[in-house]
Order: sequence, then C-alpha cells, then structure tokens
Amino acid sequence: MPTIITAGDASNGLAFAAGNDGAVTIQSGLAGAKVDAISIAADGAVTIPLRVFPFSATGGAITYSGGYTIHTFTTSGTFTPNNSGNVDYLVVAGGGGGGGDRGGGGGAGGFRTGAGFAVSGSAITVTVGAGGVSYTIGNNSVFSEITSLAGGNGGNFASAAVAGGSGSGGSPATTPGGAGTAGQGNNGGTGWTSGGTSSSGGGGGGAGSSGQSLTTNNGGAGGDGLANSYSGTSVMYAGGGAGGWDDRAGGGPGLGGTGGGGNGGGSSQAGFPGGTNTGGGGGAGVEGVSVGGAGGSGIVIIRYLS
Repeated sequence: MPTIITAGDASNGLAFAAGNDGAVTIQSGLAGAKVDAISIAADGAVTIPLRVFPFSATGGAITYSGGYTIHTFTTSGTFTPNNSGNVDYLVVAGGGGGGGDRGGGGGAGGFRTGAGFAVSGSAITVTVGAGGVSYTIGNNSVFSEITSLAGGNGGNFASAAVAGGSGSGGSPATTPGGAGTAGQGNNGGTGWTSGGTSSSGGGGGGAGSSGQSLTTNNGGAGGDGLANSYSGTSVMYAGGGAGGWDDRAGGGPGLGGTGGGGNGGGSSQAGFPGGTNTGGGGGAGVEGVSVGGAGGSGIVIIRYLS
C-alpha cells in the first residue's frame, strides 16, 4: 500500500530515508519549499511536487520599480520577511532644529546606505526619527543593527554648536560648527562676527558636504545632501539648514542645502523647516527672531529583487 505524506509540510529542504519498516523521513535543507502531496508508489517511486516561495516581506508602503520590491517607511513600523534573504537599505535620521537670532543652521540627520544586508525570517523593528524643533537635536533612525544619528541643533547668537549625524552651524559668538559623524554626515560651518551689527551663523552640515562659513552679513548656506534611488527615482536627502544673519547691516539669509535643508529666515522671519522625510536640517532665524525652523523627519527604505 502506498505511503501518503500529507500536504502543507513546511521544510528548509527535503531528504528521504526509508527504514526497514518502510517509513519515510523528511529533513530540512531547501529554503522556502512546501510539500503539496508526496506519494510513494508500489514500485517504490517517489513523487515530490514542490512549491518554492521567493523571498518577500511585509511592512511600510510597498511599491515596485526596476525589478525591485520597495518598502518605504515614513513613520516607524515593522519589516517582516517570509524567510532569509538579502536587502538593500537607506536609513536617514531626523534633522536638527535651526537656531534663532543669527544662530547656526540645523545639521542634517545621519545618512547610511548599504546593499546585500542579510536578514532572517524574523520581524525587524524600523524606527523613523522625527526632526527636532528649534534648538533641539533630531532623533535617530534605526533598521536592525543600522543606526543613523540625529542631526545637531543650532543655537542662538552665543550658543555652542552641536555634533550629530551632521553637525549644526556655529553661532557668531562661539564660532566653530558642530562635528559630523564619519560615514553619515559632515561638520557645520563656522559662525562669524566683527562686532556690532555685523554677524552671521554657519550653515548646518549635510550628508554630502560641510555647512558654509562666511565672513559677511549673509547667513551660511547649509551643506548639500546626497542622492539615492532606492525609492525607484533619484531623490536628494540630508541637506543642512542655513545659518542666520543680521538684517540691520545688509546681507541676506542663507539657503538650505539640497536634500531638504531649510532656508534661513528673511527680515523679521523665523527660519524655515527642513523637508519632511528628507532628514534636512532646519534654517536659523534672523537677528531679533528667536525661533528657527524644525528639522525634517527621517526615512527608511528597504528593497530587494522581486
């Protein structure tokens, strides 16, 4: 009488061993295989219909482009693969808030990317860092063991700059920009003052370049970010926020770095915020305006071959 092995057995592979009593053992080894119905005929022939399921996952907003399945997380969530596989990732942290009153621009959130990262069939928590409000550092973004550090926040006329994924711009009275983190971002620009009404804040660092340092009344430009195409199109991320300036002696506001950096505030204006889900730093406010723009929130993108 034939031995029937029922459908639905999940295995990591199949190997058969027949004992003296005619029993058949199924052992694991082939990832993603399922047994539909295995039968052993009277002559001992074994039929093994297999269905092999390709690597896939749930979590985030799922799109498809260029032969890849793309999971985009604009808020925190969970990435759950169906089994082991390799993925590419982009992890951008939240940008730092800009300073006020001629302070430094906010630093961009840390920017990390990689390919061929091994994952198992277990759920992975994804954290998307929020941007910091004015005078406040951003928040880290995390995927598995990959952590991108928050952007440093700008301060006011006399505040020290803050390190981060990218550092904030320096203030006129304390001058040096904040340090960026190697492999994630760059330093903020230096603040400047000649005394009286001539002063400006340094631009926040970006993933692609340091913030601008000027010796004029113009606010320093934010450092530029970097492009990444894991979303299916090329997008710039992690630009630094612009430094503040003094409108009592001419000059003008700085521009945020490409990749979501916020511009500096114009006359009587607060700084502008960094771009949502870019990790851009916030721009700094003009003299007499104590509020800078908030940093932009971060993003996590995971892709794999479909």
